[in-house]
Amino acid sequence: MKQIINHFTDDDLYKLTMCCAVIDNFPRAQVKYTFKDRDNTVYPKGFAEKLTEQIIMLESVVITEEEVDFMKRKCYYIPNWFYTYLKGYRYSRKWVNACQDENGHLQVDFEGAWADTILLEVKILAIISELYYMMTGESDSLDYDAYYKKSYEKAERLLEAGCVYSDFGTRRRVSFEAEDTVVKAMKDCYNSKTWKGRFVGTSNVYLAMKHDLIPVGTMAHEFVCAIGGMYGPQMANHIAMESWRNTFRGALGTYLYDSFGWDIFSLNFSEDFANLFKGLRVDSGENHEQLQKIVKKYRSLGIDPLTKQVVFSNALDTDSAIEIRNYASQYCQPSFGIGTHFTNDFEGIKPMNIVIKLVAVKITESWTFYNDTCKISEDKGKYTGKPDVIRRFMEALNIKE
Repeated sequence: MKQIINHFTDDDLYKLTMCCAVIDNFPRAQVKYTFKDRDNTVYPKGFAEKLTEQIIMLESVVITEEEVDFMKRKCYYIPNWFYTYLKGYRYSRKWVNACQDENGHLQVDFEGAWADTILLEVKILAIISELYYMMTGESDSLDYDAYYKKSYEKAERLLEAGCVYSDFGTRRRVSFEAEDTVVKAMKDCYNSKTWKGRFVGTSNVYLAMKHDLIPVGTMAHEFVCAIGGMYGPQMANHIAMESWRNTFRGALGTYLYDSFGWDIFSLNFSEDFANLFKGLRVDSGENHEQLQKIVKKYRSLGIDPLTKQVVFSNALDTDSAIEIRNYASQYCQPSFGIGTHFTNDFEGIKPMNIVIKLVAVKITESWTFYNDTCKISEDKGKYTGKPDVIRRFMEALNIKE
């Protein structure tokens, strides 16, 4: 079977930026991650063994000088010491355990140093997604010429409507070729004439390099969730924002606020942070309601929300992005990160609904126990973690069922 991941930077930028911040602020932290298939998919027989083979193949994937040079040019905010770390980084099969139960359901777990295991999530999700379509035979009939045309038409609609948007589709793509096709179509369309909107780039660092685009991304929920496990959810956002400021000094200023819900974040989002961060990312909840909470908070701090960026990334498609843009542009500077709708939108193919989440953490390897953590977003369907841990965190934050 072919090797699915062949490039070190075939990954979302936010995994690399978070890795840098982890080393800078929590260098000895240890973590556990677990895989969740929200659709309870039955995987083909032998899937876990093939997945393990792909994980072993990752051990041969190392960063190249070309990739380092590209990131140094485009990611000015990443300190040079981090590239020394990446040059010595090697994946290890020892961090991952994959198996299937008697019904074919897949279980995947990681454990190890946070700075090491943080670079597994996106790659393994991409492997699981592509491997599934390979083993079921669904990828045999994919028409990438037609997909280029379909993607080009999506770009035309978004750009004509004035949307500022990026590709966020690595994790649940049908294949590497699908995302490559999308990014090429988006760039070709954007360069074809002057548009009202703007195609900013892609979260995938390798594809940004291949197509000479800007790699896009800042952080994910795991950064805040891990801190919540170490120090408690009440001040997790405050500590996360301080840590981010410590590493990036005001760059990468889009904060993902919903790890433990809006209310506790709002209490932590003081005027200095509101001025420091360029904007916020909406990844759960009803988009209009979330925007109005953001607008109200900025105004309460004497800040004009029209000066702030709000990135929408909650299960968007072309229609919803255009609708949100038309509404949100009167309140803020809206932009969009669009994932599965870009990279897994083939006729007859059902996109996978899979995630890998950080579920336990300890601040140092010398601790004899882990602290459980969870995610409590603005959508109950996006809660992740053990039910008793979620209840405990909700009680600590005075969140009602």
